[in-house]
Amino acid sequence: MKEYKLVFEERFDVDGELNRNHWNHEVGTKWANNESQCYVDDLEHCFIKDGKLVLKATIHENEPCKYRSARVNTYGKKEFTYGKFVFRAKMPKGKGAWPALWFMGNISNNRVPWPLCGEIDLLEFAGNRPGKVTCAIHTATYNHRIKTDKGTTYKLPDASEKFHDYTLLWTKESLKFYVDDKEIFSVDKQPGDTVKEWPFDQPYYIIMNLAVGGWYGGPIDDKDLPFQMEIESIKVYQQQ
Repeated sequence: MKEYKLVFEERFDVDGELNRNHWNHEVGTKWANNESQCYVDDLEHCFIKDGKLVLKATIHENEPCKYRSARVNTYGKKEFTYGKFVFRAKMPKGKGAWPALWFMGNISNNRVPWPLCGEIDLLEFAGNRPGKVTCAIHTATYNHRIKTDKGTTYKLPDASEKFHDYTLLWTKESLKFYVDDKEIFSVDKQPGDTVKEWPFDQPYYIIMNLAVGGWYGGPIDDKDLPFQMEIESIKVYQQQ
């Protein structure tokens, strides 16, 4: 069997801005899933400090951006097909916080819309349901809009207190999800699967964001803001 070798790493050793050679900032006032935040591009909401990347959500008096936060991706800069992806992260505290670490199929290059492009949710967390993390996949056949998405919820009482390793092992045959090296969920490619069931044989890019409210994040308690998701490292390994 071929060995896995490190092909991409973010260690966040230098304080300041996220590396724009690797990452894009998404900005705007309107987002899916009934989310309440605007995403902005500034050093208040996305920054590196003391060896950690921080995505921060804040509250403001003026509209339309009462809540402001950050969303970044590697689209067009770092895209991957198969591999082992390890994110070492700590979740925020507070009602209404909704952080996520996830992957999306390259829609524009293939001209394929969601959900046919495929989505892999390595981690989602809701501050209204502390002590739990979830993972899931979305495809044309299996997605939350038609209530057929595949995933699981895993109890992790100290998700907001300690850093944990969230890992995706993606091969031609399966997607396996781990927390601290413990497998919590897997999806296997089945005989006869088409792109509608298994779109996971194409390049995907990474997305990291901290939403506020929304269908998954739930009711917001303004007293709990600001929210912070911290990421200590990202490592991507592929078979050579």
